[in-house]
Amino acid sequence: MPRFPTHDRSWSDDAVRRIEADGNRSADTHLFAVPLPERWGVQVYLKDESTHRTGSLKHRLARSLFLFGLVNGWITEGTTIVEASSGSTAVSEAYFAQLLGLPFVAVMTATTSPEKIALIERYGGTCRFVAHASEVYAEAEEVARRTRGHYMDQFTYAERATDWRGNNNIAESIFEQLALEPHPVPDWIVVGAGTGGTSATIGRYLRYNRHPTRLAVVDPENSAFYPAWADPGAPAVGAPSRIEGIGRPRPEPSFVPSVIDTMIRVPDAASVAASRHLRTLTGLHAGPSTGTNLWGVWQLVADLVAEGRSGSIVSLMCDSGERYAATYDDDAWLARHGLDPCGPTDTLEAFFSTGRWPLDP
Repeated sequence: MPRFPTHDRSWSDDAVRRIEADGNRSADTHLFAVPLPERWGVQVYLKDESTHRTGSLKHRLARSLFLFGLVNGWITEGTTIVEASSGSTAVSEAYFAQLLGLPFVAVMTATTSPEKIALIERYGGTCRFVAHASEVYAEAEEVARRTRGHYMDQFTYAERATDWRGNNNIAESIFEQLALEPHPVPDWIVVGAGTGGTSATIGRYLRYNRHPTRLAVVDPENSAFYPAWADPGAPAVGAPSRIEGIGRPRPEPSFVPSVIDTMIRVPDAASVAASRHLRTLTGLHAGPSTGTNLWGVWQLVADLVAEGRSGSIVSLMCDSGERYAATYDDDAWLARHGLDPCGPTDTLEAFFSTGRWPLDP
C-alpha cells in the first residue's frame, strides 16, 4: 500500500492519445479562392470546415473541449458526456464520445434539423428536446446531475479550451495557407458567433501576433451578441435565432466583444440567399451560417472596391448545405418560417454586376 495513494491516470492518458492520434490522421481543411472580377483587385477565401470528419467547424471545438475536460480531470472512464447544442457541436461531441467509449446526451430544441439529429444518433448519441432555446442550459445541467456526468458547456468553455497563441488553431492555419497568396495578410477575417469561441480565438491571435487584420463578426437578426458588442455593460436581450448554429438569446460567457473590430447584423433571409448564391457562383453547397458570413464579406468587399484598395478577406464555410435539405433548402419550409430570399438575392446580383453595395449602411 503506497504511503500517498494516487488516482490511476492510465485511462485518461490513453483517451488523450486517442484524440491526438485522430487529429494526427486528419489533414487541414481547404482554403478555397472564390472567383471575383479581376478588376476589383480583391481576393476572397473560404476555409471549408465541412471537410472535418464530423462535417463542420464544431469538430475543432469538440476536440478542444474533450481535451480540456480530460486534462482537468472532469472526464474519466465511464463519464456520461452532456451538451446543450443547436446540432453541429453535438454531432462532433458524439463522435469523440464514441471514440472514447463514453455515453453522450445532447440537449437541443425540437426545431433542430433532422439531418443533424440522425448524425448524433449514428455516432451513438441520445437526443433530448426542449421547446425553447433558453431551456437547453438548465436541462443539460439537470441531465448531467442525474447521470453524474459532465456537462461540457460549450457556451462557457469555448473561449478558454483553445490555445489562442497558435498550436494549430484555425487562425494560425489561415495565415499559413495564405502565405503564397497575393495578399497573405488579409484585411478582414469574417466569422459568426455561436458560442463566441471562434471569434475569441481569432481576435486574440491577431492581437498577439500584431497583425493589422481586422475581425468582423456577423450576427443574425434578433441575436443578443450584436447589442452586447454595440453597447457594453447594457442588458443585452435577444431571441432564438432562425439560423442554426449562430446567434443566441443571451450573450454567452465565451463571447469576448473587446477583441472584435466590427459587427454586422444580417437579416435571416439574407443568410439563406447568400448561401444559395454561393452554390450558383462556385458549386460549394454550404449551410445558412456560411451565408451569414458571406453577407458581411460582400459588404466589406464593396467597401474595398469603393476605396480603390486591393486586399483579401477570409471567412469560413461552417458546414455543408446537405444538413439542411428539409429546412433551408426547402422553399415551402422557408415560406412557413417567413423567410423570403428573393429580395436579398436581387441585392447580391446587383452587387456582382456593379461592385457596389446597393443598400444603405
